[in-house]
Amino acid sequence: MKWIDIRSDTVTVPGEEMRRVMASAEVGDDVYGDDPTVNRLEEMSADILKKEAALFVPSGTFGNQLSILTHTLRGDEVIIPASNHIIVHEAGASAVIAGVQMRTLDCDDGKPSAERIRSAIRSEDLHYPRTGLICLENAHSSGRILPMNYIREIYELASAQKVPLHLDGARIFNAAIAEGVSPAEIASCSDSVMFCLSKGLGAPIGSMLVGKREFIAKARKGRKIMGGAMRQAGIIAAAGVFALERMIDRLQIDHDNAKYLAEGLSKLPKIEVFFDRLDINMVFFRITGKASSKFIVETLHDKGIKINPPEAGEWRFVTNLNVTREDLDIVLEEFEGALTRTLAS
Repeated sequence: MKWIDIRSDTVTVPGEEMRRVMASAEVGDDVYGDDPTVNRLEEMSADILKKEAALFVPSGTFGNQLSILTHTLRGDEVIIPASNHIIVHEAGASAVIAGVQMRTLDCDDGKPSAERIRSAIRSEDLHYPRTGLICLENAHSSGRILPMNYIREIYELASAQKVPLHLDGARIFNAAIAEGVSPAEIASCSDSVMFCLSKGLGAPIGSMLVGKREFIAKARKGRKIMGGAMRQAGIIAAAGVFALERMIDRLQIDHDNAKYLAEGLSKLPKIEVFFDRLDINMVFFRITGKASSKFIVETLHDKGIKINPPEAGEWRFVTNLNVTREDLDIVLEEFEGALTRTLAS
């Protein structure tokens, strides 16, 4: 059975050409700095984002948490929107790894006002923790991007207050395409950026952490402490090189497919699509009638379609490189059938 998987863009699998590149990769011991493929990937990543240096890490969560560890001191406070991935889906790692506390600002779109962030920055006082870092996420996990004027404003504020800013840029290339700017322009409004190779870019594993040379040198030791130093990692780094060379521009296809899927869903009964959150390759919607999410998920699974159940009442479908327009027509047909049956029951 050929599965249609729209649970996330993390589910993509490498194609034959990417697999061949991986199999033939030149490798060495990366802990010694001897893996030429890893070195090339790090140089490419720094060059694309116009930063001084980059570091290959196993995952996006690893890159975010390594950045927090590198920027902060134990007992520091990190200012972050409460809806960001670092808070919602990284298992409280910042408390465990960096020993920091999170100053969360409630907002659904990842864009707390500059004034809210300014007022959250701690003054010098015996009773207060030091504000060690500000974190943003672009593209945001709500499906929205952060506009350039917003992230410039926050970066200028952070710089004026001498607080570093880390950008969770897991989908920075999606954000750049949606905004019509270069990834480097987005990255210029931060002191460090993490981006994933294993989502829309289609590599099987890995993320990159980029920033100033001194920051990356410190992060390299932090990676070792966290258990992320790898040996002949060129085999997986080769997939990252391929992804950066060949897979960035095609992200527009995923965005177009998401809009196509959203339009189709909006025509179904009792479906409310959140078109204001359709900036990238994610479609968010809710069912306004009484329906069994368990029945829908299981029915589609039986038809060879993998979807996640709703979270807090919201469904999320994610287009990716392994899902075609024809696949989406099948999804719409089968979803409509399951929805109709559960609404009628």
